[in-house]
Amino acid sequence: MKFPRRSFLQMAMGASALSLASRISWAQAYPSRPARIVVGFAAGGATDIQARLMGQWLSERLGQQFIVENRAGASGNIATEAVVKAPPDGYTLLQIVTPHAINAALFTNLNFDFMRDITPVICSARLPYVVVVHPSVSAKTMPEFIAYAKSNPGKINYGSAGQGTPQNITCELFKMMTGLNLVHVPYKGGATAVADLIAGHIQVVFAPVSESIQQIQAGKLRALAVTTASRLSILPDVPTVGEFVPGYEASGFAGIGAPKNTPTEIINLLNKELNMGLADSNIQANITKLGGTVLGGTPAEFGTILSEATEKWTKVIKFAGIKAE
Repeated sequence: MKFPRRSFLQMAMGASALSLASRISWAQAYPSRPARIVVGFAAGGATDIQARLMGQWLSERLGQQFIVENRAGASGNIATEAVVKAPPDGYTLLQIVTPHAINAALFTNLNFDFMRDITPVICSARLPYVVVVHPSVSAKTMPEFIAYAKSNPGKINYGSAGQGTPQNITCELFKMMTGLNLVHVPYKGGATAVADLIAGHIQVVFAPVSESIQQIQAGKLRALAVTTASRLSILPDVPTVGEFVPGYEASGFAGIGAPKNTPTEIINLLNKELNMGLADSNIQANITKLGGTVLGGTPAEFGTILSEATEKWTKVIKFAGIKAE
């Protein structure tokens, strides 16, 4: 049986309209049950805390629980793969952090392509690092530290949370731009590296502000510079690395993503609600306590941040010859 061309086109258009109407209706009913935000790191850290802030806000605004689920391991890759494989219905979200922009260059056997398989929703905050040294180090400023390191090549040890972690690559970028010879000492976590720095076993760490601010304020560590493009309100007297190494900037980020093909209507709803949350004074205060700077914006803007960070850290990883542990 043959259909006239006009009848065929009308049927096709009708089916398309029905599909669109069904899709919009489904998105308008969202959320109709609890959702989860999967975090690829242990509970209690800055990444986990920010996810819980966003989850609590969404729960209060949308009338369903947004539960944080911690799936730690493999630099966040276990959690990412779980979200990639989840139905694209808005009920499984991913807490996106800096390692997601690092892992594509660091791991060669992943079962997913992060930039292809995860849709950005919003970048909630920029996260700074601070260059901290043990008080026994004679350098009291960043220029003095650079001069000290140049006169002692291969004798200064810097700690990190491990090979390929943000602390590692932010320092490697610093080495790349200054030509300094600092020796990497990887630990199993950032807190352990900071503890060894306090004990004087290593000389310097490019530490998350959230892991070092109390030790700085107590005088147990000396802050030489922050890694962001501008100074931080939480450490207003500490200069940026870029003031002495022109062009240097290294900051982390935290945000929310969803599996690819998640309906645009759901992405836009989550983005709208989370932007409102980031305008809330209580959430802003909590992010500031973690050393972060509230960001917000559109999904496309977060996509640009992810793309630029991935390109930047891939270059550093290749230059430094960093390999996954």
